[in-house]
Amino acid sequence: MSTLTHFDDQGQAHMVDVAAKASTHRIGIAGGRIDMLPATLAIIEAGTAKKGDVLGIARIAGIMAAKKTSELIPLCHPLALTRVAIEFEATQADATGAGSIYCTATVETVGPTGVEMEALTAVQVALLTIYDMCKAVDRGMVMNDVKLLEKHGGKSGSFINGG
Repeated sequence: MSTLTHFDDQGQAHMVDVAAKASTHRIGIAGGRIDMLPATLAIIEAGTAKKGDVLGIARIAGIMAAKKTSELIPLCHPLALTRVAIEFEATQADATGAGSIYCTATVETVGPTGVEMEALTAVQVALLTIYDMCKAVDRGMVMNDVKLLEKHGGKSGSFINGG
């Protein structure tokens, strides 16, 4: 098992030194979903939420979150992102009676460190924004399965999450 990189030899937290790492094209893709009542999903799809275009606002929130990740996660490096794309896919009610919206965030940069945290942060904030905009009609919404789906670039190469 690898050692945790955010701790020095004395066990103190520190920001990892990436100065010697090669700048490469790096991609992080994360996903997650929010489950809701079918009526809530219908409001989102119809565009009739009182606060406006739920998915449009959630998309902007996710992009903004990716850009601000280093301000939220203490040991993340500030990065010059070259691309942030947020996509949503709605699924009608399943066997449990819940509808859902699946969010995928793709984040890219050219630099010495990856963008996995930016992609994960983008998904979480996009889903939180959906919750915030729809909580007046459905406080029981649940966010699930937020995870890194893929990462590419850097010395360690590619990772594709099989689970």
